[in-house]
Amino acid sequence: MKYGVRNDLRAVVKKVKKDEVMAQAEFALEGPLGMTCVISRDSMDDLDLKPGDQVRLLVKAINVIPVKD
Repeated sequence: MKYGVRNDLRAVVKKVKKDEVMAQAEFALEGPLGMTCVISRDSMDDLDLKPGDQVRLLVKAINVIPVKD
């Protein structure tokens, strides 16, 4: 599948927090870098992200789109 973004980063899920409507995931990148995204709880449940999962972060403008291969 093609995505309309040029920034495609490999990352590892560090932490996932969920409430009733929204969810937050923290990611570790190479070196001391990290990134966080906030998405709907339904989307996070669909992705089934867990600490230690390998993901791709597709970044466009201010949006971070986690993709689990």
